[in-house]
Amino acid sequence: MAPRFVGMDPNTQGGGSPTVWVDSEKHELVIQGWKADEALTAEISSTAWVEGHDTGIPDHETLIRIPARMVPILRKACDDAERAGLC
Repeated sequence: MAPRFVGMDPNTQGGGSPTVWVDSEKHELVIQGWKADEALTAEISSTAWVEGHDTGIPDHETLIRIPARMVPILRKACDDAERAGLC
């Protein structure tokens, strides 16, 4: 089963945009967003950024950015995943 579309940035002006899906098969939220720039990546990778998170960002992971106006869409995705028994 393909991931289910939940919503996209309400201020989308065309092509690609931050978007959220729920993947019931893999029990995951799938988030499309803007790539984080090198400065943000370095800041988050530093061991001082978050206490207890000193591993940096592994090569198989990345950071993405989405606008705060998408919080309601993320909440809906989380609620949908919970109702489906995925978490």
